[in-house]
Amino acid sequence: MESERAYDRWRRDYDAAKLRRPSFATMSGIEVDPVYGPPDGEFPGVYPYTRGIHASMYRTRLWTMRMFAGFGTAVDTNRRFREIIAAGGTGLSTAFDMPTLLGLDSDDPMSLGEVGRCGVAIDSIDDVRDLFRDIDLSAITTSMTINSPAAIMLALFVAQAEEAGVARARLGGTLQNDILKEYQAQKEFVFPPRQSMRLVRDTIAFTAAEMPKWNSVSVSGYHIREAGSTAAEELAFTLANGFAYLELAREAGLSVDEVAPRLSFFFNAHIDFFEEIAKYRAARRIWATWLRNHYRAADERSWQLRFHTQTAGVSLTAQQPENNLARTAIEALAGVLGGTQSLHTNSMDEALALPSEKAARLALRTQQIIAHETNVANVADPLGGSWYVEALTDEMERQAESLFAELMDMGDGSMLEGCIRGIEQNWFQHHIAESAYQLERAFNRGERIIVGVNDFLDGNEAEDLELLRITNEDERKQITRLATVRQRRDDDAVRRARERLATEAADPEVNLMPALIDAARAEVTVGEMMATMAGVFGRYVEVPVL
Repeated sequence: MESERAYDRWRRDYDAAKLRRPSFATMSGIEVDPVYGPPDGEFPGVYPYTRGIHASMYRTRLWTMRMFAGFGTAVDTNRRFREIIAAGGTGLSTAFDMPTLLGLDSDDPMSLGEVGRCGVAIDSIDDVRDLFRDIDLSAITTSMTINSPAAIMLALFVAQAEEAGVARARLGGTLQNDILKEYQAQKEFVFPPRQSMRLVRDTIAFTAAEMPKWNSVSVSGYHIREAGSTAAEELAFTLANGFAYLELAREAGLSVDEVAPRLSFFFNAHIDFFEEIAKYRAARRIWATWLRNHYRAADERSWQLRFHTQTAGVSLTAQQPENNLARTAIEALAGVLGGTQSLHTNSMDEALALPSEKAARLALRTQQIIAHETNVANVADPLGGSWYVEALTDEMERQAESLFAELMDMGDGSMLEGCIRGIEQNWFQHHIAESAYQLERAFNRGERIIVGVNDFLDGNEAEDLELLRITNEDERKQITRLATVRQRRDDDAVRRARERLATEAADPEVNLMPALIDAARAEVTVGEMMATMAGVFGRYVEVPVL
């Protein structure tokens, strides 16, 4: 029977795993099994992976504790990176400032007042050198949360790493590079959708050929949820975008099995505890089913959905900010019980400012307490079999499949075309806006309580928190630094690099990554590379629909 084979497969893989400890027990000394459930049920590490993608789950390896950092100049952020590593962080995740996210240089008039404010300012390879100074990029994975200029940031990262003696094939990490959700939710787009997808295609093909340890796209539901979607919409839109990127890669001549194992996903961990756990379980099952049955992937690694989780920024409150410690702990626990491979915990002061050093350390300690004190990592999918969790998982899947059907119909059988047309017709935007509106109405009517905001208001006097302040002086330093780069570089090399980039951008069959890497080495700035491509691709202006 299939169920018996599932158990046998799990048992074989579990027995072959190298466990972190020889035994796993409760505080009272009760030995616990690696997974619980009937022998004819589902098991972790076995299709459809509802209960986890690894047979031994966290008994072999804990999730990556990947803390998000970035502010001010590259020197400032490098100092924070090294603090995170010293405190036990096992992965870096880079936040960029708004000008960088929009492909603007720090001295652009549009950047005034925003340089270094919500992340690190990166203008050229000189900044990337300082960003990763004294960090061994062959030994730690690096995630970069950037989308429209993602190909440029990857080019800068590769060029700098190779300068430092780390070959591109040894680099491990993730580029967010999820442009579809920018049009759907976050709105940090530059080029029109179809031209932007060409850049995503080029990064997928380049990393598949030359960077085997690199995840070329982190398909991000996080920002869809932060914009106001429901959990089911976050699930459906995120996986639909993932399917679209597979179809995009297939158009570039890559097979599903060449690309799918290097895709990763990024989900929100919101405050509705059981709903979030069900969402992650449903996501694994849906991805496995579609990859095997619809996209005909033969490699089991293609069926296994790997995802990073970040606690919900929109759940944090400026009122009584210390309450955010509790919210974040609950949300992080949901991510772990849902089987995440990587986790970022938000800091308690993020509704007020970028995280202070103390707040960031407390956020990391929250993960470490969950990992090392609660014992929740000892058993795979400990809530599996709960009637409530199983019913929620099934309902998440049902709602997602209903939305998939609409997208496939919109795209005439293509999820790629359905996602693009859904953006062009404001289908995604309408769904998210309506869900956000209904939730806000529930808060305003008092049907949903936010502690310290619409109830339990005592203690809302000013908190004595030391906040991280980004000053105008930091902005002036970055602009001066950029001026120095412009003065010392070889103007002829810059001109030749930009001419090559423009020529190759005009040919949709050419992969732009080699031209971007050469431009990075020539110290062409982020803004200059973006402007060069915009001269060919054009710039996108969304037509809002109310």
